[in-house]
Amino acid sequence: MPRKALKMPAALLARTLLKLSKGGSQTALLAMLRATRALIDDEGYRKGIAFVEQRVREKHGAAGAVRRIATELNPGARRAIVDNFLVGQVFNGYQRRYAFWEEHGFNAPAALVISPTMRCNLDCTGCYSGRIQRPADLPIEEIERLVTEAEGMGTNLIVFTGGEPLTRPDIFDVCERHPGMGFQVYTNGTLVTEHLADRLKGLTNVALAISVEGNEQETDGRRGAGTYQKILTAMARLKERGVLFAFSATAVPANLDHLTSDAFAEEMVERGCIFGWYFQYMPVGADPDPARMLSPEERSRLREGVIRLRTKHPILLVDFWNDGELLLGCMSGGRRYLHVNATGDVEPCVFAQFSVDNIEGKSILDILKTPFMSAIRDRLPLSENHLRPCMIIDHPDVLRELVETHGAKPTRPGAESIVTSFADQLDAYAEEYGEIADRKWKRTESGVCSFR
Repeated sequence: MPRKALKMPAALLARTLLKLSKGGSQTALLAMLRATRALIDDEGYRKGIAFVEQRVREKHGAAGAVRRIATELNPGARRAIVDNFLVGQVFNGYQRRYAFWEEHGFNAPAALVISPTMRCNLDCTGCYSGRIQRPADLPIEEIERLVTEAEGMGTNLIVFTGGEPLTRPDIFDVCERHPGMGFQVYTNGTLVTEHLADRLKGLTNVALAISVEGNEQETDGRRGAGTYQKILTAMARLKERGVLFAFSATAVPANLDHLTSDAFAEEMVERGCIFGWYFQYMPVGADPDPARMLSPEERSRLREGVIRLRTKHPILLVDFWNDGELLLGCMSGGRRYLHVNATGDVEPCVFAQFSVDNIEGKSILDILKTPFMSAIRDRLPLSENHLRPCMIIDHPDVLRELVETHGAKPTRPGAESIVTSFADQLDAYAEEYGEIADRKWKRTESGVCSFR
């Protein structure tokens, strides 16, 4: 890890990139990328930028998404992307993360996920956070402390989930006090008022990720009648103000075909989403239903469908489980992220709902150093085949071993089912999907990235 990543002051770099990207044309984007590559000392970053340059020349969908950032977002939002991501996360954050690595011997996580509340105004079928009898709130003072600690480590991205984070409007006060950090908020979208949309236009370091299940029938069927129209209203308010936002979709057998269709991608672009997250149903939380899981074959179809869509459409798409190839395996245990729930319990992953520690009286660094978290990081990646990254559905024996060895306790009712009553089903699933993934991996292990 070299100490120096930049050949010029970060503020000057930010101004240069904004000037060069103005207008969003292919020529402007290539000029911006060439300038960035020339100003960076780190060879890894330089290779990454060269990869992006090639995608722009090929008119990849991601290049179209960058062009939309330059033309559809308000000036403050464009500036925040450069300041908080390119400069804050990649460059300034790089220096803090390097100092952290030198002192502690392991990398600081790239992101910290916090659930400020478990309260929600909806009752969605299959929600991993649903049906908690006594919903909890994390004190705002603790949220502030966690964000401050993360910033000091070089962790520049904070993700709020829940529960419904918009029932805690005080989280935006935290975002305002940390203008150099980037924040993403997963929300059902029904509480995006005109007032909140106005605030987000000015609070440019925040991006919402709005949950949608596909079309109106699919969304209302899971989230309640009228939800879809409220989501469209929320998206229209954000688009009108040039606010950066995304969609978040959970694939199940019933909506898989629609979520991977050109029609869905085109609609999300039209609604103003600059990026989007694909998840798949996981049998976790209260009353989990394994029948809602994608089959191994359907999971493979989801991966291939997302690759096709992001090649073709001007929107940045991320597949949480199937993009393990991009991140060289699982992110959990603090390797790239960890989760603090609304009672302060620290989980290796939002979906691996087990904990050995709470933030009360302890720092994030203290918890990263616990044997449980250290053991998870030491095991990663779990396979040379990065299409099989997950210790819940790809290597469930590893999760069971770690939970038992370290005495990790379930953090909510029903969480233990993935290591008890569903263990045999998950083992069978992992074996069947493993055979599919191994065949696919043989086609890509030459180093050609499936991001194409």
